[in-house]
Amino acid sequence: MRAAVLHAAGDLRIAEAAIPDPGPGELLLRVETVGICGTDASEYRHGPKLFPLDRRHPVTGHLGPLIPGHEFSGAVAAIGPGVEGFAEGELVASAGSTGCGSCGFCRSGRPSRCAGYWAVGLHRDGALAEYCTVPASACVVVEGLTPDAAALAQPMSIAVHALRRGRVEGGEDVLVIGAGGIGAFVTYAAAAAGCNVIAVDLDPDRLDIASALGARDTVLAGAESDTNGLEAAVVFEITGSKNGLSAALAGLGRGGRLVVVGFQKHPIEIDFGEMTTSEQEWVGTNRIDPATDLPEAIRLLAARDVLWSDVAPLVLPLDDVEVALRSMAEGEKTPIKTLISPMTELARPSRM
Repeated sequence: MRAAVLHAAGDLRIAEAAIPDPGPGELLLRVETVGICGTDASEYRHGPKLFPLDRRHPVTGHLGPLIPGHEFSGAVAAIGPGVEGFAEGELVASAGSTGCGSCGFCRSGRPSRCAGYWAVGLHRDGALAEYCTVPASACVVVEGLTPDAAALAQPMSIAVHALRRGRVEGGEDVLVIGAGGIGAFVTYAAAAAGCNVIAVDLDPDRLDIASALGARDTVLAGAESDTNGLEAAVVFEITGSKNGLSAALAGLGRGGRLVVVGFQKHPIEIDFGEMTTSEQEWVGTNRIDPATDLPEAIRLLAARDVLWSDVAPLVLPLDDVEVALRSMAEGEKTPIKTLISPMTELARPSRM
């Protein structure tokens, strides 16, 4: 099969690779559509940080060049030992991640808290290839969505999980700092839950999309209007930037919950006195519980009454993945979600 293989920072090669065999509890998927994200772009430009290119991963055992791709849909091509509930040819969406399966967190359906949590495309070979093996526990059969739309289920699952972590309730004022990538999905999921969403971003085009996704109001960061004066019950910080975190704290109301999704690049000083006196909560979130988050993500994707082409307008061939990663890494203006398909030879409009 053809695959995009990352050897080192800036060294991505389209190469021939062996089609993997599904192990116990796994599915072999013929990959339909893959989303690439900021993590992929960061690993391509500045890695390895997460990818086990130069150190063996303690759970998967992977060491060396790696096939990225952890947001994807595919058709079941083969079924590993012990797997039930799937049939060859079925379209599935994959969360791509799982835990050890035996600890208390895993047994209670919360593998996101497992010390042995890992993901395909991050900690072993992933979906930027014609075929990929994935834990069946991280997959859900999809009906009513195209393969391109189903590839959005993993980032939507991140948003669903973030809302669970923030204990979001309908009617609450929710502030989303960063309307691209995960922020767009958080905006949609919170609006669908009945929240009053305010989206903040540097890009007016992304704010237009946030409005289409259900945001009640939008704020152009750096403009005269900002988050000062807002007192949201829940604030989602998506950007991972110092300015984004400052805006999030400025908009967090008394007794509010700050949900930190973005990775801060440097240590920061925190006024714990303000947190204490205002009885605020800070919550970290980064992972997925596939059994609960993935089905809800698929439901939300299917529930939107317009197509998702505004979020992901194009599907690129595998040969274009390096150009796409480079554009993202260099901060060029790109679609909110960039999709890749190993099944296409030319760029095409997404089919939603």
